[in-house]
Amino acid sequence: MSHPPLPQSLHLATPLPGPRAQALDERAAASLPRALSAVTPTFAHATDRGVLEDVDGNRLIDLASGIAVTTVGGAAPRVAQAVAAQARELTHTSFTVTRYEGYVQVAERLNALAPGELPRKTALFNSGAEAVENAVKLARRHTGRPAVICLDHAFHGRTLLTMSLTAKVSPYKDGFGPFAPETYRVPGSYPFRDGLDGATAAERSLAQVDSQVGADNVAAVVIEPIQGEGGFIVPAPGFLPALQQWCHDHGAVLVVDEIQTGIARTGAWFACEDEGVVPDLVTTAKGLAGGMPLSAVTGRADIMDAVGPGSLGGTYCGNPVACAAALATLDTIEEEDLCSRARALGQTTLATLRRWQAQDPRIGEVRGRGGMLALELVDPATGRPDAALTARTAATARRNGLVLLTCGTDSNVIRLLPPLTIPDELLAQGLDILADALAGSR
Repeated sequence: MSHPPLPQSLHLATPLPGPRAQALDERAAASLPRALSAVTPTFAHATDRGVLEDVDGNRLIDLASGIAVTTVGGAAPRVAQAVAAQARELTHTSFTVTRYEGYVQVAERLNALAPGELPRKTALFNSGAEAVENAVKLARRHTGRPAVICLDHAFHGRTLLTMSLTAKVSPYKDGFGPFAPETYRVPGSYPFRDGLDGATAAERSLAQVDSQVGADNVAAVVIEPIQGEGGFIVPAPGFLPALQQWCHDHGAVLVVDEIQTGIARTGAWFACEDEGVVPDLVTTAKGLAGGMPLSAVTGRADIMDAVGPGSLGGTYCGNPVACAAALATLDTIEEEDLCSRARALGQTTLATLRRWQAQDPRIGEVRGRGGMLALELVDPATGRPDAALTARTAATARRNGLVLLTCGTDSNVIRLLPPLTIPDELLAQGLDILADALAGSR
């Protein structure tokens, strides 16, 4: 039986956390490692479009989408129906044992959606980190080279290799070394802080690759078209195309990590399309399957075929229920034109955030695209990152009913990732809560 639609309105029946959430928190503390903490002070029960209902009957406004996952809304009808129907027929066989059509259908859809006109193929995995790991495997086999280039402020996952590519030490890397060899970090493009245009920033990055790694040693350059966990950093125009051209000129594989930015989040199927960048390999996850675990590497057929039978995959990769959810998610995005919805949402929200910025010098920059927006908070006297202000603001907003995330290498960025199906009036109410929290955090 499906959950009835939730009213798209804020409702705080109890202080957060309520009594049932407090009891669950005590159980969690006794049974889970302390690493498994959460920023929202409650436990979820149900979700619908822009609302998350907790175990105490509180209805919260969701500006996180489970970290950019529930793009089409939590428990979206098409997705829920597809999951239930598939679960009645086939929950698992492993595609490496007995194949099934859903996997092929998802691959066909992603091959058709990926930027560029070259023949493409797709392999499915479970998580974003797995997708990045396998993209690097493919690049190394294709090129016969070892080195992988990543950028300052990057986040690519928490496995050994992807943790090595991730920039931020705490909480992702501290005490978990040694890290994977042949990974090299260079500066990226951070216009708010470096003041460089895209071409100059790229020249700086690539000069370091040439001098410290050597172009002939580079298997892959791994980039996020908008950096996620690092601070929702939008590179200066021209930066990404310059990296693409360098990879083309030197025979390296351009891996574009679209795990947070992809699948309509920024107003296009892939954020790299904004500047016409065509990846050799592109990774997707998060928004791909409406909340079910699924990721993908999609790319040039010659690279995808560089490894032999049995070299890619895993027990659960491309699970049939997750594939059904992905097909329903892609259908929902297309039929409801959520790319256009993301662009409209971004325009109106950015206008609001820029009004705040004009009145509050603590807002150093407003940035983002579509449904992926951010405020970088700074000390107005020095311009330095203000992590304490960010933490206070987010904590107050959460207590007042907002599901909200922060990010940034310096922990001073508030990020907004609403479901693209959130009603306009609910989003406006959520922004009002955030504005009040920021105003009160002096």
